[in-house]
Amino acid sequence: MSHTEAAPGSSLSAPRRTRELAEAADGRVADVLVVGLGATGAGVALDAAARGLDVVAVDAHDLAFGTSRWSSKLIHGGLRYLASAQFDVAHESAVERGVLMTRTAPHLVAAQPFVLPLTPLVSRAQASLAWAGLRAGDVLRLAARTPRQVLPAPRRLSGAEARHLAPAVRAAGLRGGLLSWDGKVTDDARLVTALSRTAAAHGARVLTRVRVLELTGTGARIRDELTGEEGEIRARAVINATGVWAGALVDGIRIRPSRGTHLVLRSERLGALPAGLHLPIPGETNRFVLVLPQGDGRVYVGLTDEPVEGGIPDVPEVPETDIGFLLDVLGSVLDAPVVRDEVVGAFAGLRPLLDTSGHEGTEGAPARTSDISRRHAVLTSSEGVTTVVGGKLTTYRRMAQDAVDAAAEARGLRAAPSPTAALPLVGAAAPERLRSLPAPRHLIHRYGTEAMAVQSLAAQDPALAQPVLPGQPVTRAELLWAVLHEGALDESDLLDRRSRIGLVREDRAEALATAREVLGQAAAAHP
Repeated sequence: MSHTEAAPGSSLSAPRRTRELAEAADGRVADVLVVGLGATGAGVALDAAARGLDVVAVDAHDLAFGTSRWSSKLIHGGLRYLASAQFDVAHESAVERGVLMTRTAPHLVAAQPFVLPLTPLVSRAQASLAWAGLRAGDVLRLAARTPRQVLPAPRRLSGAEARHLAPAVRAAGLRGGLLSWDGKVTDDARLVTALSRTAAAHGARVLTRVRVLELTGTGARIRDELTGEEGEIRARAVINATGVWAGALVDGIRIRPSRGTHLVLRSERLGALPAGLHLPIPGETNRFVLVLPQGDGRVYVGLTDEPVEGGIPDVPEVPETDIGFLLDVLGSVLDAPVVRDEVVGAFAGLRPLLDTSGHEGTEGAPARTSDISRRHAVLTSSEGVTTVVGGKLTTYRRMAQDAVDAAAEARGLRAAPSPTAALPLVGAAAPERLRSLPAPRHLIHRYGTEAMAVQSLAAQDPALAQPVLPGQPVTRAELLWAVLHEGALDESDLLDRRSRIGLVREDRAEALATAREVLGQAAAAHP
């Protein structure tokens, strides 16, 4: 690959979408139709295409439009699942974290340090329990064969060390801290984009703005949301990977959505944060609020775990009760509590937890969503549609592999074994190679080996080197790259998913004109 070009065959664009949608709906029969282009659906498309199957993957909106852009950006090792005795889920999570960090996406997933400050609110018994959990998490890392140089060992911190890594925490009564490490993805939506482009490089037709109106075991009736035209896509196998919306397309799928809310703060509000924070929730033994520095002038604070009743919105609303809860927990440890006006943004995602009938909490009450297993399930309907539900961002690859295995068996497809545990995503390279690339760090962390190609756009047109917003690292060149190679079709794709400028309403409004200029520039250059 040239340093000034995208990975061969991986570029998603409006012209390619138009061409491949026409091909998909012309009456030919694909091997696999995938519905949904979040992490799981994009992972399914890649898994099937990498096995040599002919794949069409569609989404009614954009890549990562649903739950996959609303996560904590963490690639978990499964520690939480150990505490609830879900040993298989914990091990699977640790294995998949290692796959992402060492083989498939080391440019996007790196180690993130966390400090659990031992404030007066954390008893010595709680601290001992937390330390035992961190040690158990390190055993998980070892069992998953993730090298120590990738994820360092947990250790205890003195009061001075804890203050250095967590300077915003109140010093009074602070007796030290516990340092641990987990995986963190640069951006969950960028991971989905990389998955989708890698699938496209293996021949998958990745089609956004294509809504499924009716789904059967042999295909779907669809509508092009850009033109309103309806058509049909035929396939030998159909995989439903629509997350919380899975039950709307296939009868018998019961989902109990759980809302996870995050706050967005300006970085200067909490000062320098060399590490993230684990803040214990009062009255809970195994739940924490996370403080997550993003490296882009913002900090996320999350997350809640609340059941959601009723219809499933396209974009979940953030209730004030969630904001108040997170601010209360955050304020319990800070020198100066954060007030409501300092929250510059907030977002919520809906976890697609599988509703297991008869699952109850204490004294016959319905189980809290925080207690429901994060195991995934692959279900085949009477019509032959394979649905994959449950799980979490970290385990998308294994979910995809299991879904393609099940669909191939149910529909009699001949498919090679899944190669995705060793298949690098677009931009991936060994850490030492990434460190040697002559490109800005923030580009390498977002684009990997393609960072120099993004940078070359700015070399050709110096105006593209300008940041979209003061204080934000995203440049105009990145927006243009998103249109030319990442399938962005409009301003929302650019500001809300290919970049995360849109998480702060004021920033989004200020950047909107630039996004429109870039779309016009791309259209003029590639009519």
